[in-house]
Amino acid sequence: MRVTVFEGLAEKLQDTFRKLRGKGKLTEADVSEAMREVRLALLEADVNFKVVKDFVARVRERAIGQEVMQSLTPGQHVVKIVYEEMTNLMGGAQSRLNTSPKPPTIVMLVGLQGSGKTTTCGKLANLMRKQGRRPLLVAADIYRPAAIKQLQVLGAQLDIPVFTLGQVNPVDIAKGALEYAFSHGRDLVIIDTAGRLHINQELMDELKAVKSAVNPHEILLVVDSMTGQDAVNVAKSFHEQLGLDGVVLTKLDGDTRGGAALSVKAVTGCPIKFVGVGEKLDALEPFFPDRMASRILGMGDVISLIEKAQSNLDAEKARELEKKIRKQEFTLEDFLEQLSQVKSMGPLDQILGMIPGMGGARELKKIQQEFDPKEISRVEAIINSMTPAERRRPEIINGSRRKRIALGSGTRVQDVNRLLKQFEEIRRMMKQLTEAGFGKKKKGLKLPFLPFK
Repeated sequence: MRVTVFEGLAEKLQDTFRKLRGKGKLTEADVSEAMREVRLALLEADVNFKVVKDFVARVRERAIGQEVMQSLTPGQHVVKIVYEEMTNLMGGAQSRLNTSPKPPTIVMLVGLQGSGKTTTCGKLANLMRKQGRRPLLVAADIYRPAAIKQLQVLGAQLDIPVFTLGQVNPVDIAKGALEYAFSHGRDLVIIDTAGRLHINQELMDELKAVKSAVNPHEILLVVDSMTGQDAVNVAKSFHEQLGLDGVVLTKLDGDTRGGAALSVKAVTGCPIKFVGVGEKLDALEPFFPDRMASRILGMGDVISLIEKAQSNLDAEKARELEKKIRKQEFTLEDFLEQLSQVKSMGPLDQILGMIPGMGGARELKKIQQEFDPKEISRVEAIINSMTPAERRRPEIINGSRRKRIALGSGTRVQDVNRLLKQFEEIRRMMKQLTEAGFGKKKKGLKLPFLPFK
């Protein structure tokens, strides 16, 4: 279970700024020491050396200005400056996909083998369909074994058509795909091109030929963020040869130090447009530099959290739940439904990392140590082993029923007891909330519903 993207970098930067916030007044020496630690943290995160040098120089110049030094909260001012400069470093604002005023929009994905290009084609098609587009996937990688079959499997899973002519010239495949899109009302064509284990002229000549044949509105390079500076070097080479419109960073949820995300825009001039944050076909997200900078600095990401909730949670069910809570009719069936909806939003550590005050690396590490992801499945198994009457009225669950539930769920009686105790605490808490009034804070209330060891 990951704590956050850029875990090591985030922890070091947050520790540095925690020291600054503790000072009532800042001296130039304080700023210099902080900038030294920031420089080391960025270099350890595999950020390009020149990018680090320029970044630290800009922050230092602003941080020793009169406005900061004479501020009542100089430490917070420095964090604000770092946030703004880090946002600018990654592109400043979201860079959207170029679209054609006259459909179809043609998107060509390029990259080396092993970067996740074919899977990203499927993820991008899925994301664009949610935005009302009618995508067509194009299998133009005729060299890698099973590349065409892989794209067809992804298309079948997503119920999105895949165009292929088999092992023929990729230029002919791309042209044929455009004709198919015109005749079948597809307004977005996503071309999966061939890759190589390394950059060579043969690869570039083929990609240039496809580009010349179909004039794509968008050429996106897919790179593995776990390769660090190599990803930036690959982006630079592809951009010089093809003229990229953007970059997709995959495996940003993995063991990445963050150097590629923080360097690629400054080194190549190409914006990051999307990031892969998991293996599932819905795990591709638009890249927002300001939100990423906020999360790295432990400031949370409320907007992304709200968007996740809106796309995954059922508004009608939420209203029904509120009515039940007001009437104190919350049952284990409702609890199971809430667990399911929270799971649909993604890994819990990612969700908590978006909450201001919970996004600090230390706080998330503590949660990582205490939280067992398997516990949610265990809770679901226990509740599913109950009869409908037991879920609605858990007070009827006596000793023999607990033994039966434990046996049916493959757990221990102690696990069943702990769940029932937690659920009673939730109901008691909700009763207090309704008595105090929704939206009002009540001192001493805990949230025991997260399954912890």
